[in-house]
Amino acid sequence: MTPTTQPTRRAVLTGARVVLPDGVAEGGRVTVEGGRIAEDAPGEAGTLDLAGHWLVPGFVDMHVHGGGGASFSAGSAEEALEVVATHRAHGTTTMVASTVTGHLDDLARQAAVLSELVEQGDLAGVHFEGPFISRNRCGAHDPALLRDPDPADVRKLVEAARGTARMVTLAPELPGGLESVRMLADSGVIAAVGHTDAGYEAAVEAVEAGATVATHLFNAMPALLHRTPGPVAALLEDERVTVELINDGTHLHPAVLELAFARAGADRVAFVTDAMGAAGMGDGVYPLGPLQVRVTDGVARLVEGGSIAGSTLTLDTALRRAVTVDGLPVADAVRALTATPARMLGLADRVGSIEPGKDADLVVLDGDYRVAGVMRKGEWVVAPPAAGAPGAAGAPASPGRSGTA
Repeated sequence: MTPTTQPTRRAVLTGARVVLPDGVAEGGRVTVEGGRIAEDAPGEAGTLDLAGHWLVPGFVDMHVHGGGGASFSAGSAEEALEVVATHRAHGTTTMVASTVTGHLDDLARQAAVLSELVEQGDLAGVHFEGPFISRNRCGAHDPALLRDPDPADVRKLVEAARGTARMVTLAPELPGGLESVRMLADSGVIAAVGHTDAGYEAAVEAVEAGATVATHLFNAMPALLHRTPGPVAALLEDERVTVELINDGTHLHPAVLELAFARAGADRVAFVTDAMGAAGMGDGVYPLGPLQVRVTDGVARLVEGGSIAGSTLTLDTALRRAVTVDGLPVADAVRALTATPARMLGLADRVGSIEPGKDADLVVLDGDYRVAGVMRKGEWVVAPPAAGAPGAAGAPASPGRSGTA
């Protein structure tokens, strides 16, 4: 894979197995014009033959902290753009920047930096994971910096993001938790249940109050037991809730992933990375907010205490594992990291599926489900093998229509 910024005003992509909202089109045809997908493809200029490949929508990650040795929590636009570039090269064309627990003033400053990147189109929003979470389930969050979800404090962070806050993860059983869930829901911000010690009844109350996402379901919450089903059962059973899953082979056993899909289905499962700075990098020691993380054999754990500390996952790996290890149909695996998170984030009118009028965010996969090309808004970020060949990407052309088959 070779990153590139080769502009593609017009391209006709043919021959691939195209994953569409209603199924897989063998030998499909998708035409890109002016950064979007349109209805029809007059002429053959700019044709690129992708026979033997898959063509799927650009991936959407609604929970990611870092990558490429960089972190969204650094409060630096340069570092944030390094995270974006790292995941984009692995097919993630839309991502929400997740922070980690810190002092409120520090989080507000981080949000101000990230909001500028949202405004210029590099990010799709800001996700605050902590500090409003349970000390008993804090995972890789600094317990000294945790606090109850006072609605005034939650609102302060949302306002610091200047209209770009997409999601706040909190523990609803804490004082102020349900009030904060209601406030977030009324403000159009996703309230996510996570890093929680809530029981079944408390989780049900949170959903009734407006919570619609389960932050990395199963992880950092009480286990599903036969007499105390806890939040897992409550979040899985409610059709209003989208459940995040980290499919890296470390966070979840394949049988647990199968259980979640069997109960919730691809329309309610969102694959996320929860990636920290080591994603796309090698083993070593990396910062995660104020804490240090050691990565060994690709698994991230806190230097102090050894708790799992996010992941080193990229969504292309999550997709490949879902198909080749977990046995999911390709269309279901693709939906879980495209259409479902796009809908949850309120972006389904622009991204998440290959349909006329949407952004030309596309990923080319080879026969082994590895990334062979990435297009974002009609430009090749990673050029597929033949994209540089004559006629492959096409020269700027007059506006026309493009289509899918």
